[in-house]
Amino acid sequence: KEDRSPEERFAYVIERACTLTGKQVVVLIDEYDKPLLQAVLDENLLDEYRKILKAFYGVLKSADRYLRFVFLTGVTKFAQMGIFSNLNQLSDISFDLDYNTLCGMTLPEIETTFVPELEAMALKQKLSHEALLEKMTRLYDGYRFTDDEEFTPMYNPFSVLNALMKRAFGSYWFGSGTPTFLVNMLKKTNFDLREMDGIQVGALSLNADMVDTNNLVPLLYQSGYLTIKEYDERFQIYTLGFPNEEVKSQIDEKAMPQLRGYMKHANV
Repeated sequence: KEDRSPEERFAYVIERACTLTGKQVVVLIDEYDKPLLQAVLDENLLDEYRKILKAFYGVLKSADRYLRFVFLTGVTKFAQMGIFSNLNQLSDISFDLDYNTLCGMTLPEIETTFVPELEAMALKQKLSHEALLEKMTRLYDGYRFTDDEEFTPMYNPFSVLNALMKRAFGSYWFGSGTPTFLVNMLKKTNFDLREMDGIQVGALSLNADMVDTNNLVPLLYQSGYLTIKEYDERFQIYTLGFPNEEVKSQIDEKAMPQLRGYMKHANV
């Protein structure tokens, strides 16, 4: 079916899978927003991607009778850009307490699952078990994905797994990709990275449905550079800050120098 459009081929695969097996289909889509993030500073390209993705994801509405379950993940929310305008059956679980431990690892999970790895790393680092976990907590813990007071703080799984595998502490998550996208967005604004820690924003701002170069706070939260520190339910105000030392140190050491270099080059 190579002569068909992407959305037609997508619909065909879903229908045929259900018809041939007699079972409804599960659709899992990771990083649904990747094309949009790559084009967010190019309005023409962004509009072209938006039209393609709207048609592509619109298939999930018309194919409802063939579907058992659909799960989409991404860094940012683009609902207002029309991509999911036809998918009124989607439920956003980003802030739901029931799912606040879905993305990441809890301390009990780490202690239960990685007993030999923790012992080997403690031996290599010449630290006690308690001291090892204390340092791991400072570096990789602190992510919060709900405004509910019963939240569970989450560890960055990428950094934890790399630290255990290498038996050494490092800035693994931040080092997995230079913050070029962040720096490029900051170039378009007057946002001061030094003001990120402790910034207060309203609930509507934090839940913004699209990337706005005039308001980078939702993007910084959704992409992991900031996390929820406190929530004032009465006034619906969030206090955000760096989740841990890994993020804070790398913002200081990598993102800020890149931004200063740009500003110097541009004579800002």
